[in-house]
Amino acid sequence: MSRYRTILVSDAVTKQGTIAVLESFLPCVTWGRVAKGKWEWMSDSPSLQPPCEGAVSYYSKYGRVAGFTRSPPGHKFKGVLEEHLALLRWPAGQEEDQLLSVRGEDGQLYHWILPSFFQLLQDLVEQGTEFAIVFRTFGTDLPHVLGTMNYVLTQGSHPLFPNLPALKLSVNETPGQIRCSKKATVLTRAGERLSSRDGERGLYQFFSSSQGLGGFQDHFHWWAQNTFSNLGGKPLWIDPFDPKVQHIFFDDNIRQDDEDTIVHPKVFLDPGGTQMRTAFTSELYDICLVQNDLLKAISDLHYFTKRVQVCQENYERNLQQGAY
Repeated sequence: MSRYRTILVSDAVTKQGTIAVLESFLPCVTWGRVAKGKWEWMSDSPSLQPPCEGAVSYYSKYGRVAGFTRSPPGHKFKGVLEEHLALLRWPAGQEEDQLLSVRGEDGQLYHWILPSFFQLLQDLVEQGTEFAIVFRTFGTDLPHVLGTMNYVLTQGSHPLFPNLPALKLSVNETPGQIRCSKKATVLTRAGERLSSRDGERGLYQFFSSSQGLGGFQDHFHWWAQNTFSNLGGKPLWIDPFDPKVQHIFFDDNIRQDDEDTIVHPKVFLDPGGTQMRTAFTSELYDICLVQNDLLKAISDLHYFTKRVQVCQENYERNLQQGAY
């Protein structure tokens, strides 16, 4: 699971506040076209996928736009911004929490971590699901993220989820690293070290046996070196024949365009085998790969739980049909 624009709506590393993060997401999910040299909108509602043939995202045409909703083209989505900011507000009457709340550019207090993430943890435990959460980020703030997770899961300090300590979830606060090259993918954390030279199956088993919450910093320069394509993305090892363990990756930069996506899905060819192939993102979309919808993750408390359920159902269907 990614962190930025997935469960976090501000970024200390890039110095982006809550409003700036939401503003940066909107151009990626609003659609139109250039006609007679002018931009025209083809949809009034944000969506992950284009609403019709020929529509392109504002971001794909014009790149990052600071203050998107203050610009003439983006002003029509000002209401969407304000609606979701209101939903993100820290509960009225609750004191500021140095770890869980953040003050936005407008002086208002907001949730730093989306409540829907904590709802996911609660739902999975209540369902009796065995699970682990592994944060995968190119950023440098994993120690802060993991420390905050440990704080909220042990102290019962969240105003909306005071019973989180009852979930009894452990947090490994030591961040690991994943580094990629043409020769190998190497994972390190504290005294642990695994390399794909010793077999990709070992890396799959490492993540499959994870417990509680933890995190790894992925290799941004490798992604950039591979022109931001799937081949340079965050590696995800998948055994589609495994009836016991399913890996699900949430990231807002997962796209069904393998030349412009952030995860490298590496799929085993045979049950218990060692040979792998790079899968198309479209093969695993809503099975092992979830393009995070930040707006829905804010507006729907059960968003993550629902997406996990969809992935579980699709994975189970593929197992039964022998789709791979």
